[in-house]
Amino acid sequence: MDLELRHLKTVRAIAEAGSLTRAATALGLAQPALSAQLKRIERALGGALFVRGRDGVRATALGDLVLDRARVVLPAVCELQEEAVRFARDGATGHRLGGTHGPLLGGLVDRLARAEPDAQVTTYTSWSERDVARGVVAGRLDFALVGVCGESTPPEAGRLAWTEVARDPVYVMLATGHPLAARPRVALAELATADWTDVPGDGCFGDCFAAACVRAGFTPARVYETDTASCVHLVQVGRAVGLCRATFPATPGIVTRPLTGAPLVWRHLLGWHPEGRAAARAAAVLAHSREAHAEALARSAGRTADAGP
Repeated sequence: MDLELRHLKTVRAIAEAGSLTRAATALGLAQPALSAQLKRIERALGGALFVRGRDGVRATALGDLVLDRARVVLPAVCELQEEAVRFARDGATGHRLGGTHGPLLGGLVDRLARAEPDAQVTTYTSWSERDVARGVVAGRLDFALVGVCGESTPPEAGRLAWTEVARDPVYVMLATGHPLAARPRVALAELATADWTDVPGDGCFGDCFAAACVRAGFTPARVYETDTASCVHLVQVGRAVGLCRATFPATPGIVTRPLTGAPLVWRHLLGWHPEGRAAARAAAVLAHSREAHAEALARSAGRTADAGP
């Protein structure tokens, strides 16, 4: 006989009741039927689970082992069942979003939460565009909101449907006291002697930046690749100048300026599986993504965008 969940529930009921009689009443069984079932369970597990006495039953060492495992397994299975029911009920209208770090993902979450207040929205973030795309391919995520440099091919291009949300020139971040901060735009060659900072990624942006610098007549002396908060700090204290998207939010101690001639371009992309559960909602999510981009762009420029749903 293979052990089943109902057998663990029976063992737990006997232990909680303290006697076969009380357990049989709780389970709605006749005592002889429960006794016979317990014997079958004990044979399957290789030994007695309870010692019977005039005062009821007491778990053996083997019984304690089984009960310890049952106290873990049974709540976990119950939680799984509840989660599955919620997913079956709400999953088709929920949104599982994956993205790289930046204001666009937060803006999309905000818009979806406002437009569909009863729908669950979850997020997964990674520095790796490929990691996010693989999550959509595997069915763990509904949508990927990532960026690529210029006309670069997005990850998993043969398996996911990708649509451009927007494209922006790459900006430079300068400390407010930087000699070029007052300029409306900055030529890349004017920063030939600067140290740089940028967030990591597994796309081609680093190579594209290096190539743009070579075209401008120099090679970057140093590039600090680190998290966004550290990039901001390095710029604020004048240790480096940074690269950022046009949607980078207004930040104390920093100004952002476009590079003359737009030598670097960033494309925001939304991806989904064409045969996945979210394909029917792609057009609506794409529209929200574009509005989120417009709002982020307006905020970065110090304006207030239309906040309608």
